[in-house]
Amino acid sequence: MTETKLIKKEEVAENTMAFYFAKPASFEFVPGQHITLTLINPPETDDEGNSRYFSIITAPHEEHLGIATRIRDTALKRSLKNLPAGSRVKIDGPYGQFNLQKNSGRPAVFLIGGIGITPVFSILKHAAKEKLPHKIFLFYSNRRPEDAPFLRELQNLEKENPNFKLIATMTQVERSPKTWSGETGYVTKEMIRKYIPDLNSPIFYMSGPPQMVKAMRELLEKGGVDETRMKFEEFAGY
Repeated sequence: MTETKLIKKEEVAENTMAFYFAKPASFEFVPGQHITLTLINPPETDDEGNSRYFSIITAPHEEHLGIATRIRDTALKRSLKNLPAGSRVKIDGPYGQFNLQKNSGRPAVFLIGGIGITPVFSILKHAAKEKLPHKIFLFYSNRRPEDAPFLRELQNLEKENPNFKLIATMTQVERSPKTWSGETGYVTKEMIRKYIPDLNSPIFYMSGPPQMVKAMRELLEKGGVDETRMKFEEFAGY
């Protein structure tokens, strides 16, 4: 494990915060990977312990190492939320294979729910920075716009990268005071086919709550998509 310190933190959606740490000099990662973060002598602890896996939200070219999480009512999340800038933490990793495929001939289609956006945010920033040739589609499902981490940044990335298409959808938009002109309802096969008529070409990436990942996997299997063209990342308890 390596020690580092918190540089800054910010709210990125309702009950959702991002934390940016000093990037250790020797730390290298592939966009889409995650780390283990351990709090050092937190003010409280519980049965879940002082360590969690967190996907990296920053891209390799960025100065800091960032993570984001829903702020749940657990000892670790409360301690993390209240962590002052300059506090020391331990990190280990990186881990994981949730990475953009090397083959740019196939579209990359991300079916993402809520905080499952974290590894994808890193991938998309890297793709824009490096001007990767991959055609990327992001179906991004949230209850309301204010629940969607990094929505504005994703909209800006879509403007920056002509190969990237954002399809954000809200399932409870009627409960939001904000106006919404995008898609509504859950991601369905019909919604996917509206933007990607041929499901036999893309590589599909699924990330989010386990029930959403399961639903997307079943949807694709029924659509005849082979499991070799699916990648998964589940966010339980986020």
